[in-house]
Amino acid sequence: MLNFLVRRIVYTIPIMLGVALVCFGLVHIAPGDPLVSILPPDASVQLQEQLMELYGFNRSLPEQFLSWVYRAMHGDLGTSIATGRPVTEEVMKAVGNTLRLAWVATVIGFVFGCLFGFVAGYFQNSWIDKLASATSVLGVSVPHYWLGMVLVIIFSSTLMWLPPSGAGEGGSDIWIWNWAHVKFLILPAVTMSVIPMGIIARTVRALVAEILSQEFIVGLRAKGMTDLGIFLHVVKNAAPTALAVMGLQLGYLLGGSILIETVFSWPGTGFLLNSAIFQRDLPLLQGTILVLATFFVALNLLVDVMQTLLDPRIARG
Repeated sequence: MLNFLVRRIVYTIPIMLGVALVCFGLVHIAPGDPLVSILPPDASVQLQEQLMELYGFNRSLPEQFLSWVYRAMHGDLGTSIATGRPVTEEVMKAVGNTLRLAWVATVIGFVFGCLFGFVAGYFQNSWIDKLASATSVLGVSVPHYWLGMVLVIIFSSTLMWLPPSGAGEGGSDIWIWNWAHVKFLILPAVTMSVIPMGIIARTVRALVAEILSQEFIVGLRAKGMTDLGIFLHVVKNAAPTALAVMGLQLGYLLGGSILIETVFSWPGTGFLLNSAIFQRDLPLLQGTILVLATFFVALNLLVDVMQTLLDPRIARG
């Protein structure tokens, strides 16, 4: 197990270097002047040169990349051009909000996805299977930003049960686990959970159908094992794959929540990325993408380890 863990950690090093290179390259290829948001229209050439030197934009791209990677390894992601605050401070505050939203959405999606998947798999080709399968396909197909706006119209504008945007009363971003704050989390979390719920439901349905058709299930039934015992065997065999799918979906939600966070004005990394893109804030954009990619790689490493604990055959392979 230790060798497996060390090998996986070593594999993440070139992956992170590749992610950093791609992130840096794509951001700098995009057109536009990163200093346009802070330079006055009548800025002198001397002022432009001073700011270019201050942010390191006067150096070659390889020098900028190496300097950025070196500082990032020491926890320094630079300074935001738009706000003048440290990027690390801005990103970590937003990451906390996104992690909170993504975890709740993943739990909702995983619970209901597994429920629909197991029900559909156990009652194959029945009306229950068709209903659960149709629900999962609908969840994958519906654009989540559109669903978010529909939920706001229904539960905020019409019924007035839940707030339409923000993370706290008066625009506060200080989080406390109480109803006054949780009610702001419900609509965006439910919206984000729809796609992972559909994907997990379809995956679990296929797994359960395949497991139930295997010979060892027939043997267990022949030995007189109860339905509960067979169900536990099915869960044990389906758990590694379902866990891997859940981990991937959580990673996608961390990086792909920009539209939902924009719709609900949720102060997370997606909302931060949206602001950085429109303001052409290169340090903030690069830092946010790098942190999200790091979380994604670390999450996949954690899922690999948990899969190995559930199924030791993976480590032997």
